[in-house]
Amino acid sequence: MMQELINRLRGQVRVRAECAFPERVLNLCGARDLAFWDLEWESPTAFTCRLSRSDYGKLRRAAEKLDCELTVVGREGAPFFLRRFRHRTALVTGLVACGLGLFVGSFFVWDFRVEGNETVSTERILRALEKNGVGLGSFGLSLDGEDIRNHVLLDIPELSWIAVNVSGCRANVQVRERVLPPEIVDEKTPSNVVARRAGLVLEVRALDGVTCVLPGTSVEKGQLLISGVADTDTFGARILAGMGKVRARTWYTLTTEVPLTARTKQYTGKEKTCVSLILGTRRVKFFRNSSIEGEKYDKITERHPWSLFGIPLPVTVVTETCRFYETAPQARSPVEAERAAEQVLTEQLQRMVEPYGTVRSTLCSSRQRGDTLTVTLTAECEEEIGESVPIYTEDTQE
Repeated sequence: MMQELINRLRGQVRVRAECAFPERVLNLCGARDLAFWDLEWESPTAFTCRLSRSDYGKLRRAAEKLDCELTVVGREGAPFFLRRFRHRTALVTGLVACGLGLFVGSFFVWDFRVEGNETVSTERILRALEKNGVGLGSFGLSLDGEDIRNHVLLDIPELSWIAVNVSGCRANVQVRERVLPPEIVDEKTPSNVVARRAGLVLEVRALDGVTCVLPGTSVEKGQLLISGVADTDTFGARILAGMGKVRARTWYTLTTEVPLTARTKQYTGKEKTCVSLILGTRRVKFFRNSSIEGEKYDKITERHPWSLFGIPLPVTVVTETCRFYETAPQARSPVEAERAAEQVLTEQLQRMVEPYGTVRSTLCSSRQRGDTLTVTLTAECEEEIGESVPIYTEDTQE
């Protein structure tokens, strides 16, 4: 494969040799150390083969003393291809300018790849880099990695490390996010642990203070679970920082009303397409007016970055398609309305419970009144219900 590529780069000639004694031609090639390949016999007195462009010239001069007819069947390779354009000055100039532009453009950054970020958004990292001189069109050889790291870490304190490695036209940005220290528990402020909401206690783990409830008991919202006031036989009462975890079974009831007639989209079939070209950081529009007033539409944006042989180019074609629609009332069945309402209530329940525990089971019911469907979601959960509240003493009041 590599030898074939080399032969095509330097040019090769397919020759037809016809002679009464064609073996003399082959012996001549062996004597003059002329390489040939792809030999095919057409007849006992004729054959075809391929030679390099320079070896063909040597064979032609050496075969003049033989009674042999050499005919060029075909020419292949880069030299013969480029020779076709020797009279097309404008085309050759354009090809040279394009190659020169690609060569010069390879020293600039036209694409970014960010890796290692989980909580810090990629957009925030790119904005910080652009603020410190690393953006589209930046000269890759002039970037100072240490200076960039020091400034970006000051702008984004959530990062502990960042490195920018330029490979061709692409800047590979690798980051490491800072590991936040655990929250310090206040063990000095007197406090009680009370119920954040009502429930059935499953487990009580008191780290400090006096346990006031037992597993299997029902508690109300605000009820004392772990007291920070401990009685002693000798010194009276001690004020402590009540701490601990109380896991309980809780119940939620969420209700919402859903109309059985909803307004839905109906596309009119009318569309408007706007095409623009982004060159580096500049945008060239190929349309006059993009503003649309008084009409409802969905905008679909498609970006098509250009690349050449895997090398990203600073050119992106942006196509914006506006699909116009009208809203019209449409009736839906109670089953569909109940399913949509159940999904909304389930998402709301997850947001309420997730910080403290998990949802064990749910039950959805509905009741129709006229054109409105009342949907009720009942859920059983298991969560942490204890929350710490301070104990106000005479010292703290002063």
